[in-house]
Amino acid sequence: MNDEKTNFGIKSWAEDDRPREKLLQKGKLSLSDSELIAILIGSGSKNETAVELSKRILSSSKNNLSELGKLSINQLCNFKGIGPAKAVSIVAALELGRRRRLEEALELKNIGSSQSVYEIMQPIIGELPHEEFWILYLNNSNKVIEKFQISKGGITGTLVDVRITLKKALEVGAVSIILVHNHPSGNLKASEADKQLTRKLKVASESLDIKVLDHIIVTEKSYLSFADEGML
Repeated sequence: MNDEKTNFGIKSWAEDDRPREKLLQKGKLSLSDSELIAILIGSGSKNETAVELSKRILSSSKNNLSELGKLSINQLCNFKGIGPAKAVSIVAALELGRRRRLEEALELKNIGSSQSVYEIMQPIIGELPHEEFWILYLNNSNKVIEKFQISKGGITGTLVDVRITLKKALEVGAVSIILVHNHPSGNLKASEADKQLTRKLKVASESLDIKVLDHIIVTEKSYLSFADEGML
């Protein structure tokens, strides 16, 4: 049948249904997430439009762009109508979005609260499948001099070298530091190892007149502040 051979690319749609034209005529805010993804992939298949395919992909990720951003190219290629080129376009666009969030967060370099630390670090480690431990080095105005990844571990833990942490603090002239690591599991409860490490770093830092201002545990959706919880 001729219907089976119909090309469902965006150019074949009615004018009002074309995401590209809709964006040009009504602006980017008028488009849904699925319409924006449809622009990236360009066409669907003989059985569904690009928007329908995009809706199906989003639905598999709970209609959450952060969840979608975790899918690999191979996982995206499992959707009928998505090949490597389209998968790469989706991955690249979502990575640009993540980097934009990171750049916006880096503008909040003056640390005034645990929330500001979370806003800086969540785009970096909040969605990782493994643990990473970072140190924020601050000057006497509580401005971030440098962010430094001190270690990278597995799903359940990572090791931190106190000597490297403090050596870096002296090199950059920091007067205080903030400890930050992520919990890929989403669990916001501090482990005994987390508490012991915090105490160890606090004692070692004080001998050099460097303050440990906080230890933040970051997850995808939230955070735990040792300072806010009275755990320092």
